[in-house]
Parts: sequence; C-alpha cells; structure tokens
Amino acid sequence: MLELNASDARGIEVVRSKIKMFAQKKVTLPPGRHKIIILDEADAMTGQAQQALRRTMEIFSSTTRFALACNTSSKIIEPIQSRCAILRYARLSDEQVLARLMQVMELEGVDHDDEGLEALVFTAEGDMRNALNNMQSTVNGFGALTKDTVFKVCDAPHPEKMKRVIAACVAKDINAALKEVAELYEKGYSAQDIIGVLFKVCKTHDMPEGAKLEYIKLIGFSHMAISDGNTSLLQLAGLCAKLCRV
Repeated sequence: MLELNASDARGIEVVRSKIKMFAQKKVTLPPGRHKIIILDEADAMTGQAQQALRRTMEIFSSTTRFALACNTSSKIIEPIQSRCAILRYARLSDEQVLARLMQVMELEGVDHDDEGLEALVFTAEGDMRNALNNMQSTVNGFGALTKDTVFKVCDAPHPEKMKRVIAACVAKDINAALKEVAELYEKGYSAQDIIGVLFKVCKTHDMPEGAKLEYIKLIGFSHMAISDGNTSLLQLAGLCAKLCRV
C-alpha cells in the first residue's frame, strides 16, 4: 500500500515517479487482492498531475486500486471522478460528537458540567477535530469546561443572545432585537459570526414550522449578502426588520 498526502506531493513528478513506479511494481498477491494507493487531500493536486494520474489509473486498474480523499470534490477533474465510486461523508451528529467527548473527558479527568458540554457540541458544528481542539484550549486556559469558558475560547456570539433576538422578532419587538444585535456588533463580532449563530439557533427554536422556514429563508438571503461583502450593521438591522414582518 502506498499512502501520500497530495497537498505536499502535488506535482506531476510525484505521479510519474512514486505513484507510477508503485503501480508498475509486480508483486505476488492472493487472488482478489490488489495494491492500494491512497491520496489524501487530492484536491490540492495540480491539473497536470491529475491528468497524469488519470492515465495511470486507466493503465493499471487491473492490479491497483486508487483511493482519493478530498474536501472539495469539484476540484477533482471530471475524467477522474467518472472513474471513481464517489462516497460523500456528512458531518458527525451531535450525539456522535458528545459520545467521543465524554470518552476523552473520562480518560483525561476533565472537570466539566452539562452546559459546558452542550456549548462545546454547539460550537463544534459536527467537526470532531474542532470539538477536541476547543475542549483542550478551554481546559488549558480555564481549568474547567463550562458554558462561559467555552464561548470565551471560541469567541462566538452567545446563543442565549441569539435566542433573545429571535424571541423579540417573533414578538414583533424590533427595538429589542436591534438592541441585542447592535451590542454584539459593537463588541467586535463580525456580521458573519452573528448571522452564522443566528441561523444555528433558529433551526432549533420552538416556533411554528411555517414561520421557521420563512425565518431560515430570510437569514439565508442575508447570509449571501454578507458573504458578498455587505457586512455592515445596517444589513443585520434590515434582517431584523424582515423577521419582525413574518
């Protein structure tokens, strides 16, 4: 088996030397067994390298199997994609992240409470590596895992504030919603941070399903505008006004 990190070995010379030489190598294997080449972060490979790899995959497909791991499949050229069985992996569920965190904390003897765990899972967004890094940083910095310490380390707007924003919009109280959003903005949180947490909180908020779908749609439109560079407080104020009209 040959394993390469394609973000480090990303040029055409690596394909022509290491990969092709390994694929050409004659080895005696039991029937049904093949040589395996694993390329991690294959989306970092250059276009020329991918074209050379396509030809290598074609020639040695009877004796060698190729496994390509990547974050953005659109960066893999179409000829390679058509030769592969594409497997897409979703983010981990909150239950899966929580189970692993509990296991690690038990082994490490981490001082924590339930609210701290909930905050850790919330900020991880289904990314196990993110969850473990946040946990380690919080424990190293504060010695204990609580809701407040997690949000200090992650430096994300507090979900409780976002819940108050949504509650104010549901109650048609635009002044209260604007006050909460303006406070976060003045503390230095970017519009991207604020609207990202607002979206996550809205998904789990207890409101009529029709209103929730409308809220998510409006937040999505504002998120697009913010991603395009319109990151002013006025953009967030306009969103609050639209939500109050639902």
